[in-house]
Amino acid sequence: MLLTLWIGCAGANGAQASLPPGFWDTWGDGKGELDAYRLVTPRYGAPRTGYALHVFVTETFTDAQRVKSDGGHRDEFPVLKLNELRRFQTGIYDYSLMTSTFVPLDGRLGVGQPTKVAFSAQEWCGTVFEELLVDPGSARRRRHSYFDGEGDVDDRIALPSGAILADTLPIVVRGIVGPTPVGDHPVFPTVAAERLGHNGLTAQNGTLTVATSIGSTTVPAGTFPTRAVTLQTADGGRTTWQVEEAASHRIVAWERSDGEHAELVGSTREPYWQEHDPGGEVFLEKLGLRPPTALPE
Repeated sequence: MLLTLWIGCAGANGAQASLPPGFWDTWGDGKGELDAYRLVTPRYGAPRTGYALHVFVTETFTDAQRVKSDGGHRDEFPVLKLNELRRFQTGIYDYSLMTSTFVPLDGRLGVGQPTKVAFSAQEWCGTVFEELLVDPGSARRRRHSYFDGEGDVDDRIALPSGAILADTLPIVVRGIVGPTPVGDHPVFPTVAAERLGHNGLTAQNGTLTVATSIGSTTVPAGTFPTRAVTLQTADGGRTTWQVEEAASHRIVAWERSDGEHAELVGSTREPYWQEHDPGGEVFLEKLGLRPPTALPE
């Protein structure tokens, strides 16, 4: 029996099999977790400074439509949603990237496999949208792009057993929906990495490891006992996340072998979808962020 609690734009469901103890005590509290990071990421051969924002919240999804349910559907199931937003400047123009990843909480897919990933990119040259709808063993991909040769794509990608889609990793390395699956896996890149690198959505061998010892990581948000989680891929790529040892195991920092690195600036739990009226901007201070600057008069 599922018990559903409707919370603004987030619907949280009763406990599901295989979820860590206390999952719904944290993630069914009627709030979203907001984590803001100072971001340095490479683009066009140079490091670019900006910010990343992770928004974690539970919702109720529909199986047929793969969208958030407002109730009344017979095919509903619970998901943990991660919205990752990235903003950075490249010379005269800026990049705005957003990836929404929806991880099912009812055990229908393997660890590291979301039911849906939706990605969009906006910059002064144009816009791109890409979506993955994941079923056992395969994912349907839809893409609309302004780049020649990448325009409209509608195909299906095979997912090998044990495959991990990298867009789930900010959830997986925290152990939010279950223990981090250490060991060897076929790993697909994030949709953002595929988009910016024009490399295609192809899996390669990767190894996830979790450090046995606890370290200490100092970032603008403070100093935290952390444990390193690392993904090493066959092409020599490496990403290491410093994961807070205390619950709820936030990502305190990460770094990639291509030069990207990020540090936690601020974190809060808020029903953020309610803070849209004038004055709601005050909550940005908790995240170390500021509203967009208006044009000078």
